[in-house]
Amino acid sequence: MIRVLLVDDERMVCAHLRTILGVAADLEVIGEAYDGAEAVESVLRHRPDLVLMDLHMPGVDGLTAIEQIVDLPNAPRVIVLTTFGLEQYILRVLHAGAAGFLLKDTPPEDLIGLVRVAMDGHTVLSPAVTRDLVTASSGRNAARERAALAVASLTEREVEVLTCVGEGLSNAQTADRLFLSETTVKSYVSRMLTKLDCANRTQAGLLAYDAGLIRR
Repeated sequence: MIRVLLVDDERMVCAHLRTILGVAADLEVIGEAYDGAEAVESVLRHRPDLVLMDLHMPGVDGLTAIEQIVDLPNAPRVIVLTTFGLEQYILRVLHAGAAGFLLKDTPPEDLIGLVRVAMDGHTVLSPAVTRDLVTASSGRNAARERAALAVASLTEREVEVLTCVGEGLSNAQTADRLFLSETTVKSYVSRMLTKLDCANRTQAGLLAYDAGLIRR
């Protein structure tokens, strides 16, 4: 029996998934969680074999929850089940240790089969996700080269701040990590965005990822 934990901030989605998985004799939904923090707690409490995880949730998001879950002893397999297959999320999710990335339009019978495949130790991807990765791969080297050149224009401290931005840390969290004042961090971020010609922190974070500053 494969024991499954459902994680999605929309309870109707969880109810729908429970119905889909309930038709399979070898699958059992043993719990639901509605944000990333609750997902980690539920894994510790219920010890599922597999977690179906949404990415975009209030509070602790799915990516952060995945990183925490895969570090647990006897960690379950984690499959992302989300609406959008943005390439930067796919790569980060897989690097974080997820066993797959599926879209919510996956047919029910396929979803059941892919859960079984994941439990056999394989990585599972929706066809559209695979196409996105193949299409994106042709431009990855060029993107990495551009990002590396851009990062080379930064000071060592600015690179540290950029890394924190890429990891999703707030100014306050960055200040704590780098032993700086929050005002100083804000100044570094502003100067860094200008040097990199980035309109916002999200663009800077993606550039940090392309430059290889973010390992997971």
